[in-house]
Amino acid sequence: MLRIRRFEERCVELYSAARIRGFMHLYIGEEAVAVGVNEALTDDDAVVSTYREHGHALARGVPADAIMAEMFGKETGCSRGRGGSMHLFDASRRFYGGNAIVGGGLPLAAGLALADRMTGKDRVTCCFFGDGAFAEGEFHETANLAALWKLPLLFVCENNLYAMGTALERHQAQTDLAMRAASYGMVSWAVDGMDVLAVEDAARRAAEGIRSGTGPHFLEMRTYRFRAHSMYDSDRYREKAEIEQWKERDPIDRFAQRLREHASLTDKALAELEKRVGAEIDAAVETAEQAPEEPVADLLRFVTSPVEEAS
Repeated sequence: MLRIRRFEERCVELYSAARIRGFMHLYIGEEAVAVGVNEALTDDDAVVSTYREHGHALARGVPADAIMAEMFGKETGCSRGRGGSMHLFDASRRFYGGNAIVGGGLPLAAGLALADRMTGKDRVTCCFFGDGAFAEGEFHETANLAALWKLPLLFVCENNLYAMGTALERHQAQTDLAMRAASYGMVSWAVDGMDVLAVEDAARRAAEGIRSGTGPHFLEMRTYRFRAHSMYDSDRYREKAEIEQWKERDPIDRFAQRLREHASLTDKALAELEKRVGAEIDAAVETAEQAPEEPVADLLRFVTSPVEEAS
């Protein structure tokens, strides 16, 4: 969680200095969800993400230097510099990318889960999405087919209370999303998304249920983003008092305090961890700055199929 937080804070600095361009959506405040869920998955499982995916990618094991190079648009980036912040991808870690389309990853996740079921593979496909995507047709179509076909699919809804700048109660008549998901006949429950241990426990139980053949499960992670929707967002739709109230439940601080209470973390150990994470991010930035840009000659590579010469 600390790596995700510090990585994104550095990205804010780089973006403000115009060294990172394009759109960027920060995960600060929601780290417990990415970390807790990924702790419950195996390396063979698949993860499908959203455009707010830096935390998902890091928790999945995508190297910080590959992600930072992607943020810089460099050839050594995890998507060869072609995707940027919203399109991180690493097939070797079965991380099937961010998606700029709200809810766009849901049908892809269903396809991955269907393929695993048809080939008899003991895998879980986990799909992250926000409360805004719950209002999209893709969610309801995917939920219906997943339940109907008993697909090994874990729905993880990151309910941070705002779809861009629209509060949940202004775009959903029924705000209990777990209850609504249960109407499709799948196991669903709400989780404290600011508690990494609660998240890990819920995700593990859901994954075990899916592997046992009971079909898809839905977890509503009740969480909160401390930053605006994106770096372009003026964040005028929330009261500052609300943000500060949620910050009192900061998932990193809560977990650190719990570790201290159990004598599992000292101030010295935390300082060493901060130092190690800082050095890792410094190295990632330096590597990204020195990495090459993709040559113009490769502009159409991977875009069009190669022309086969006549024999």
